[in-house]
This record gives sequence, structure tokens and C-alpha cells, in this order.
Amino acid sequence: MSAFPAIPAAFDRPRAGEVDVLVVAGEHSGDQHAAKLVADLRAAHPRLRIAAFGGPRLREAGAQLLFDMTGFSAVGIVEILAAYPFYRKLFDRMVGWTLRWKPRLVILVDYPGLNLRLADRLRRAGLSRAGGGDTAVIQYVSPQLWAWKPKRRFTMARDLDGVGTIFPFEPEVYADTGLAACFVGHPFVEAGHESPLRYDPDGPVLLLPGSRPKPVRKIFPALVEAFARFRRTHPGRRALVLHTGGEVHAELYRFCAEYGDAAKGIDLRPVSEGPVGASAALVSSGTMSLTVALAGIPGAVVYRANPLTWIVGRRLIAGRVDHLGIANILLKRPAWPEYLQSACEPRALAARLSACVDAPAPAATAAADAAELRAVLSARSGSTPAEWAATFLRR
Repeated sequence: MSAFPAIPAAFDRPRAGEVDVLVVAGEHSGDQHAAKLVADLRAAHPRLRIAAFGGPRLREAGAQLLFDMTGFSAVGIVEILAAYPFYRKLFDRMVGWTLRWKPRLVILVDYPGLNLRLADRLRRAGLSRAGGGDTAVIQYVSPQLWAWKPKRRFTMARDLDGVGTIFPFEPEVYADTGLAACFVGHPFVEAGHESPLRYDPDGPVLLLPGSRPKPVRKIFPALVEAFARFRRTHPGRRALVLHTGGEVHAELYRFCAEYGDAAKGIDLRPVSEGPVGASAALVSSGTMSLTVALAGIPGAVVYRANPLTWIVGRRLIAGRVDHLGIANILLKRPAWPEYLQSACEPRALAARLSACVDAPAPAATAAADAAELRAVLSARSGSTPAEWAATFLRR
């Protein structure tokens, strides 16, 4: 768990004495998505007074940063329980500031664990339109209801004025609720977005087991062993593991040390060090799998979990999705082969890596699939995140 910062007794007053828009974004990805929205909103409406609970990117975009939400986290039952007093105090003071300064619009960005509770509290306090007040409250980036806890859509419809989705099939999820849901395009295909990955036929192989310690412990051994097999027939190839630092880096380093010569040729690198070219990738399901797909890098989606977790998870999503990788869900086909649970084994993964680097066909197919994905994820005219959010200021 990261060290928790001190929470001020009161957050700063709005610089202009009043506030039009309050943005709430937790974690670095939410800060990045929110910053682009705010920059575009200010470009179209320069007089807007915008404050934020977010991170440094929001400050750079011109928002008054009230508290940095990106520098701490709690993962795991014990850490979450220990951190409860901190989150309780932070939440109550965020609510208090919002009720005092009454923004015209509250934009909640991703982070549903906190943001949907905030929407509920603002409704019960009578501030939001849903509670009889004047403040519009909207959610940018929908929770993945199509895969997990779909009944949340009804409480969202009760508490929110609108939801902006980043996947084109998501508005349909809300069709039976009355909540206005609009596809606003995916941040990864917006103009100006810089991908951390690109295809390079001479580049290393990417081994991407995830960004949390528990999945890393389950998945990374299979990737190390797969690369060791692959390297027997491709001795000049190297592998690159991108990580976010901290405990994940420690776990990766420990595994490489334990495997010794079997991990030869594997390099660890922080994802923050800039763009990387790669010839193929073995990537865990999640956000990075979509990044790989959009970069046109051939490879496979991999996943391993505790057997009980796997059984329960499969039952919960049965009938909702046919694939685990988001690119495959969007394209409605296994464009990036999926090696899940027992199928995530070194021999099969090594064979997939060989297929990706030994012939041009997989890369050509991946490039075509990436172009199709970009078209699928691009915002329609007049429905970018900023354009969508601005409609709630005019109501």
C-alpha cells in the first residue's frame, strides 16, 4: 500500500469564487482521460471555472487541483480495511466541498468504487438533479457492466444524468434503465494520444503478465518458460517486460532470479520510460491487451487464476461475453488467440511466438485488425467526451 497523504481540514476555495465544473478522477489512467476532456472543454468554453480531485495531468490541463488522487492505493483485503479511515475522511470532505460550492456539473471519471458512491451521496443530499437539485452528475467511462455486476445500471440510472461510454456496445447495456448513455469514443484512438507501443519486426518479444502482484504471480512463470522454449530456436531474440514499479517490479525481479538461466534474455523496464517497439506479445487480458492490439503487434492473450476464482468468474460472465480480450470482444472474433487457464502453458505459447516472428502473415493480419479496431472505437461526429459533457451545462 502506498503511503497515504495528509488530508487537509478543508480543501481550497474555488480560485474564481465559484466553480462551474468539478471533475473527480482516481488513478493515473483516469487523470489522463480526464485531462484530455478538460483541455478540450476549456478550448471550446474558455470561461469555464473547473476544479478537480484528480492528478497532475488535470492541473496541467487547466483545472484547479484540490487533492491529488493518483499517489495512493490499497490492494488486498487487509490493506483496504486498514485504509478505510483514510478513504472515509477523504470521501466525506469531498462531499462537503461539493455541497458547499455547488458546481453546475460534476464529471465522474472511471473509478466506480468511489465515484458511484459519490453520485449516490449527492443525490441523497439533494444537490444533484436526480435528488431534486440543480447540479448535473455524469459518469465518463462506464463500469464494465457487461462482464461484472450488471445490476449496478439501475442504481446508476437513479443517481446519474448520463454516462459516456468508451466502447460502442455499452449504451445498449443501459437500454432498460432510462439512463442516457452515449458512446463518446475511446481515449486510445483520440487525436494526440501517444501509444506506449508500436510494431517493430526486429524488436523484442513483449511479456506482459499484468499490473497487479497476484496476476503476475499466476501468469509470469508460464511466460518465462514459454520464452525459454522459444529462445532455443530463436537465440538472438530478447524479451521485454514492462512494469509499473513497486511490488510488481519486485515480483518480476524475484521470478527472473529464481529461474536463473531459463530467464536469460528477459529485460525489465518501467512502462513510463517511453514508447517501445515489439515483434510479438504475450499479454494478460485487460487494458494492455487493447494497447497491444491497437499497435498492430501480433501475439496472444493469456490468463491464469486460482481454480476456484476461474470457475466462479466464468459462471458470472457466462452468456455475456464470448472472449476475454477486449479487442476480441470488440471484433467479435478471436483475432488475438486466447490461452486461458490450463491452455496457458509454455509449449503452446512458445509455438505462438514462433508463428508471429517467423512469417509475415500474423503481423499483416494484426495490422488490419488494428485498423478495424480504430474505426470501431472512434467517436462519431459531435460526440467526443468534451462535446458530450458540454451538453449537460446547457440543460
